[in-house]
Amino acid sequence: MWHSPKIIRSSHQPSHPQLIQQIPTSSPILKPNCKFSRRELTVYTNTSLLLLLSSQTHLSPLRSEETQSNPNSRSNISICTDRTPTKRAFLDISIDGERVGRIIIGIDEQNTPIGAARLSNLISGAAGISYRKKEFIKIMPNYIQHGGVRSYGVDAEMANRRGSNLAVENLVTEWERVNGDCLGTKNLKGSVGIIVRDPFKPPPKVKIVARKGKLEIDEEEVGKDVNGTEFVIAMRDSPELDSSALVVGKVLEGMEVVERIGQVKTVQENTSSPYFRAAKLIGDKRAVVAERGFNRPYSKVVVTNCGLME
Repeated sequence: MWHSPKIIRSSHQPSHPQLIQQIPTSSPILKPNCKFSRRELTVYTNTSLLLLLSSQTHLSPLRSEETQSNPNSRSNISICTDRTPTKRAFLDISIDGERVGRIIIGIDEQNTPIGAARLSNLISGAAGISYRKKEFIKIMPNYIQHGGVRSYGVDAEMANRRGSNLAVENLVTEWERVNGDCLGTKNLKGSVGIIVRDPFKPPPKVKIVARKGKLEIDEEEVGKDVNGTEFVIAMRDSPELDSSALVVGKVLEGMEVVERIGQVKTVQENTSSPYFRAAKLIGDKRAVVAERGFNRPYSKVVVTNCGLME
């Protein structure tokens, strides 16, 4: 004889879609001396399937409500994708004294006005200094990096005469705004960005010093901060640059020149060495100096001439 059907109910009610995920999908734990008929197992299985299907249907309306409740989502996407250049600039490149070609860059002044002004002033020489006769210092698998200008010595004196401010704070603020507005990878293939921070800079080295007869904890900065003049050109999509580079333009012509630079042989990095890892962990300055030499080109890759185009 068939016994009266027993409908197995979960202790969690499916009134809230978030609680539905807590319902077990596996078979129930069977106590000893308990018998379940085929009909009972069928009812339990069908109920679980219905609950899973209902959870999927609840998620799609929630996602659509989020997109409808955020009217700025479409505008944010347009900011990230519709980068129409408002100014054109050129970089003439040579490798070991041999001219290899010209790179034409489109600068986006509309979405990143501060970074675009910094790049255009350094290319044109309006800042008192320029990228002319300055070298590329790093060649990575996905991008190439220019060394920018020095924030000390002759470059700093010439910039001070023109009243140029090479502070990086305004660039960092603009970089934070762009990262907040744009989702996904910003440094796409062909993009040009200014380095505004060093994501690999080690934390300050903590040490104990004696001052006025008392022991105090002091922090010593290891490495140096960027000065907002170094720039990168992405040969491929480079999400690793999103944490350090502010995209201010893109390559319009001369991508083959960028690829030619990317083929130059470089110093092989040795970050897998246990000695290097230990030195980097304790903030040894020698590790910082050694890291700067990694991926440097053996050949001299120089911007022989640069400027703005009409």
